Amino acid sequence: MAGGGRMPLLGWWLMLVGSLRLASVWFGFFNIWALRLAVFSQTHMTEIHGRTFGVWTLLTCTLCFLCAFNLENRPLYLATFLSFIYALGHFLTEYLIYHTMAVANLSTVGFFAVLSCNTQMTCLKLIGLHKEGHRLYGCCFNGIHMGNLVVLNLLSSHEWSLKATVLDAGLTAVAHDAVHFDSDLPHYATHGGVLRDPSGGDPGRVVSPPLMWAEALDLLLARLAPRVDYARVAAVSGGAQQHGSVYWKRGSAAALASLDPARGLAPQLAAALATAESPVWMDSSTAAQCREVEAAVGGALELARMTGWRAHERCTGPQIRRMYQARRRVYDDTERISLVSSFMASLLVGGYACIDETDGAGMNLMDIATRELRMDALEATAPDLEDKIGKLAPAHAVAGTLSPYFVQRFQFSSNCLVVQWSGDNPNSLAGFPNKKQLTTQSCSVHLSTTGPCLANELWEVFGITDLPEPSLDGNILPNPVDPKTYMVMLCYKNGSLTREDVRNRYAEGSWDVFNKHLENTAPLNRGKLRYYYKEPEILPPLPVGFHRYVVSSSASGSLDEMVEHQINQFDPPSEVRAIIEGQFLSMRGHAERCGLPVPPKRIIATGGASSNQIILKTMASIFGCSVYTVQRPDSASLGAALRAAHGWICNQKGKFVPVSCLHSDRLNRTSLSIKLAAPFGDSEEDIDLLNNYTLLMKKRLEMRLSRSLSRSLVDIHEAFVYLC
Repeated sequence: MAGGGRMPLLGWWLMLVGSLRLASVWFGFFNIWALRLAVFSQTHMTEIHGRTFGVWTLLTCTLCFLCAFNLENRPLYLATFLSFIYALGHFLTEYLIYHTMAVANLSTVGFFAVLSCNTQMTCLKLIGLHKEGHRLYGCCFNGIHMGNLVVLNLLSSHEWSLKATVLDAGLTAVAHDAVHFDSDLPHYATHGGVLRDPSGGDPGRVVSPPLMWAEALDLLLARLAPRVDYARVAAVSGGAQQHGSVYWKRGSAAALASLDPARGLAPQLAAALATAESPVWMDSSTAAQCREVEAAVGGALELARMTGWRAHERCTGPQIRRMYQARRRVYDDTERISLVSSFMASLLVGGYACIDETDGAGMNLMDIATRELRMDALEATAPDLEDKIGKLAPAHAVAGTLSPYFVQRFQFSSNCLVVQWSGDNPNSLAGFPNKKQLTTQSCSVHLSTTGPCLANELWEVFGITDLPEPSLDGNILPNPVDPKTYMVMLCYKNGSLTREDVRNRYAEGSWDVFNKHLENTAPLNRGKLRYYYKEPEILPPLPVGFHRYVVSSSASGSLDEMVEHQINQFDPPSEVRAIIEGQFLSMRGHAERCGLPVPPKRIIATGGASSNQIILKTMASIFGCSVYTVQRPDSASLGAALRAAHGWICNQKGKFVPVSCLHSDRLNRTSLSIKLAAPFGDSEEDIDLLNNYTLLMKKRLEMRLSRSLSRSLVDIHEAFVYLC
């Protein structure tokens, strides 16, 4: 009953037994003759015997009443169960040894005791109070995820912190914590969890120290220990920032296998790394390597068809190629290359963990159809790379058991499983496990709020498809919780920081003013379109640039008759609406080109900006569907915890089982539930608005393609003046 709802039959039975016990209290205190007749008919009882029996019975009937309303309280449930065991043992002793009861007396009281014991034993598994049901699910560390049944899930979804989230057997978050790299580990001198070209020679080079992630893992587990019984954790998984690469020195496997639990991870691993710096996804120093890899396999589109991705500067393959070309000694001294996710899993298992297929898709090295490494992509990247990457594994597979380091240092069970770690975005997808939430007819939009580094700037769109259509626009990854489908992901760099910049310039630096401007301008913004790239954009791949147009259309509503005129500026309210509508029009256009359903059945909005109702209403109008939000915005953390539980169950069954088996029909009572935030109406006015947005979206894409907007010297000059 703790979770609400109707009382189960077991609860009503305990209420009945408690009431009968309460009646016997009356006999014990005031009607001793009735107690002699009904229970102890073969002996002489005094009033003090009756009162003693009454007090004991009063305690047990209180347990029955309390347990009836708290069936999921394990200690209370077991105490009530033991009260029936003690009562049955007491009556059997009185009958068999002391001969104070007749067989008729024993039959009466024994009936309730035995039936209650059997009922509670049967329900013990059904209500999830057996050993497996009380395991915890998941902890998430930033860039990392961990989980146990209880599941512990560690997640590194943002570059500046490591987070942990713990789910109970009911998939409800019961504990969480975080380590912020800059403030909690200042000796690494990071800003936003990263270092921008420590040598000072290349402003596009962005790295992070892997030892910082290892030290954060120790610190976070220590912080969480007072609130979590690690011995109950049955499985651990995690998620990390995608694309980052870690280089293990030759012979490092022995160091991982012999970690001393009396010392921290970082000092023991310092000599195990071929380089103390790991290129991360924010790195943009590999443009030349991207073009080289694409040319070697037949072009950007061919690489996308092969691997699901064109060569982006953040992808691991180009990063490895740059390491091979610029730091050959480091590459030659490397025995194993891990992604950030498999690096963290390696720490947990005490050996080299495989890269999972979902996170591995972001390397430009894996065949998206077969989910195996492609020799032509490997050869185009660097020599002897297959041995350094190692085997790939499904996301639900088990990487191993926790190493003795964590068993002895934090008192985890030696049988605790480590489920394959994956990337933060795949884990976000795993956070929507129910087919009624995110299906091939739905998509999710992540609207991050601004943070201390560019990482939190990203806005993302992702969805599920049965038939992936690789293109130059989006990215294709295997679905981490369904091997039959794929994840389609679109990334936009000019998200929340760009929106914040518009707020500062045109809304007096106030979100209240920003929202009023958005609310007071009419949808479609009278045909005003704005292209606003404060940072070099990922999708489409364009440099910094700012462009304003007014589009006029004829009464026929034909795309061919829509004419645009460039102008220098809009009024402040129009600037605000133009940035919001422009971002969503771009998302919708690219989603449609990548094979995502438009309009989708629903959109699930996550991230800090998903709490803005006016923005969600605009999104619903542009995409033509209702928008939902999640109970907890950290879907990546929850997804990693869910994957830990899912991997544990798959391991127990010896085969893949659907992730829906974790929650069945209980989803709305878990931390994974969603709620309607912005409905889309089906009135004639709503449909007309959607049709007009569709025309404006097509015109926007046409203008971008035909004019190559931000590739001119004029654009670069305007951007330079603007930013200065």
